[in-house]
Amino acid sequence: MSGRRVAVTGLGVICALGNNASETWNAVSEGRSGITPIHSIEVSHLRFRNGAQVTHYDPSRHFEANCLRLLDPFSQFAIIAAREALQDSGITLTPELREQAAIVTGSGMGGQSTQDAGFAKLYQPDPGRVDPFIIPRAMANAAASHISMELGVTGPAYTISTACCSSNHAIGQAFWMVRHGIAEVAIAGGSEAPFSFGPLKAWEAMRVVSPDTCRPFSKDRRGLILGEGGAMLILEPLVAAKERGATIHAEIVGFGMSSDAHHLTHLSSDGPVRAMRGALRDAQLLPEQVGYINAHGSGTLINDPLETRAIRELFGAHADRLAVSSTKSLHGHALGATGAMEAVCTVLALKNGLLPPTANFTAPDPDCNLDVVPNCARSAQVEFALSNSFAFGGLNAVLAFRAV
Repeated sequence: MSGRRVAVTGLGVICALGNNASETWNAVSEGRSGITPIHSIEVSHLRFRNGAQVTHYDPSRHFEANCLRLLDPFSQFAIIAAREALQDSGITLTPELREQAAIVTGSGMGGQSTQDAGFAKLYQPDPGRVDPFIIPRAMANAAASHISMELGVTGPAYTISTACCSSNHAIGQAFWMVRHGIAEVAIAGGSEAPFSFGPLKAWEAMRVVSPDTCRPFSKDRRGLILGEGGAMLILEPLVAAKERGATIHAEIVGFGMSSDAHHLTHLSSDGPVRAMRGALRDAQLLPEQVGYINAHGSGTLINDPLETRAIRELFGAHADRLAVSSTKSLHGHALGATGAMEAVCTVLALKNGLLPPTANFTAPDPDCNLDVVPNCARSAQVEFALSNSFAFGGLNAVLAFRAV
């Protein structure tokens, strides 16, 4: 599709693999999973004990005490990632650029820990006064609004909540805004903080969480592992990035999305095929030009074979030459934030010529017969890559990136 070419010039992330992009990429390149015993809450009443949580994190090192009163952890993670991404980009937000900048964030759950704590107190025999900050902390757009206020950005700022597609939808829409001149720079990504008792019990009831670890595409996979954190990308016109001498991590070249119109929780292969095809069409790419896919790869019994089937349907014989890995085996399934984490991993894979592994892999599954880059990262020069996100509700969002 015509329009300006769009560069990725800033990356920021905080997740179970590290508290910044460098730490995260080091863990990815070493195949070192961030899945460990859940440490932030008591888990004796849960059927699962493991998660992918942010570690060595002290909120007071990043925020003043009066600010923390208004910040649910999901907002904290988003702000930290946005700060790093902006610093990484080297962009100076002049008054004019602040008016022309956009912020698009994704979150599937918003401030769940704030809501959970508020309701737990409310249902006590003597609840006392309800905290007036619950709504400002819990609302899904809180992260976008706080980033806007901190940076003085007065252009479009909004949040997309499409479950596990939230971040990919956010990045894709921000990409289109920059490409078509609606914004001159965009901060896009997502954040999530699901580790409180109520949300974890709800996930337990769905029987999709693994009791041990996440091993996508492996024959003995047992489900997903929940994760948390935030990740942000800075997008700007490629010409502008070159003119100011910016470090360009990659180019974002396409975005495709679709809905299955099939089932709330059971995926269909048709929707993912249409989303991947849409991203290729948007990027004006042939399937044979793609060398790597960061798969949705949640590690559930149903999802992984369906995604395999979709990839084989779209790519045909070229699927045998594709590398397809799932970084959820490393940073967990961070729900609305996971697409942004995977986008960062995909961008750095293209930049560094190193494909992330599917960690924890044990045995091949005939129904997942792809090159899943098992356990060890692989050196490879790839020009084009896709990053897949598929969500409850039958929603699909796919990003396409190009190495520079």
